[in-house]
Amino acid sequence: MYIYKNIISVEEGKRNGKPCIRDMRITVEDILRWLASGMSFEDIIQDFPELNKEDIVVALEFSANQQKRIFYDVAA
Repeated sequence: MYIYKNIISVEEGKRNGKPCIRDMRITVEDILRWLASGMSFEDIIQDFPELNKEDIVVALEFSANQQKRIFYDVAA
């Protein structure tokens, strides 16, 4: 299992190994899609009260770091 900032976990067999928020089945991808669809942090938290602002911020940070890593790995 991989853990990022004690919020994002990746477990084989859970949501096909996608990065999830804490021990929930909500993925980083879910959060990114909600934000891309125009939902605000407050909208997401209202619909999913088990999430908090820190969860959303860390999901964004995790995603940005993954993209940075992919970019640098390809450029090398």
